[in-house]
Amino acid sequence: MEALISEFGIWAVLVGAGVEGEAVAFLGGVLAHRRLLVYWQVAAAAAFGSFIADQLFFFIGRHAGRLRFVERLEATTAMRRATDLLERYPVGFVLAFRFIYGMRIISPLLISRTGISALRFLVLNGLAACLWAMVITAVGYLFGNAVEMVFGHLRLHIHLLIAVAVLVAGIVATAMFARSRYP
Repeated sequence: MEALISEFGIWAVLVGAGVEGEAVAFLGGVLAHRRLLVYWQVAAAAAFGSFIADQLFFFIGRHAGRLRFVERLEATTAMRRATDLLERYPVGFVLAFRFIYGMRIISPLLISRTGISALRFLVLNGLAACLWAMVITAVGYLFGNAVEMVFGHLRLHIHLLIAVAVLVAGIVATAMFARSRYP
């Protein structure tokens, strides 16, 4: 398993950060703590994967904004709130949307429907992707240290199971909260 992670881990972080985001970057940080991956490579892969995915969603939004499902999304309360924030604080919104759980895919689509230019989004998205990747992978790296302090030096699969269990619990709790808040 360690050989597979060493061989394909950076590619998995790159693709996974674009598809899922936080969980993959976080687990990449945990694996860097275990010295199965190199931290700066994990952070760079997470940043690049996130950057590419968000650019893709931005351009999809620019060219597919008239689709019925996009119009329905724009009509929801959450989207109206996000649009209000975006219109008041466009630079801050672009820099922060990655850190707002549940807004990662929707935000580039929403941003693309505003007057923010593609070049401005490209630059801000690049900065935000780097900052996000460094923070999330660092949290994973530090979490790996905390797990070792609490549980001692466990085998790799136990670390991964613990990290996945915490991640699943966080996702379930967030989904339950979102469902109760936004029925």
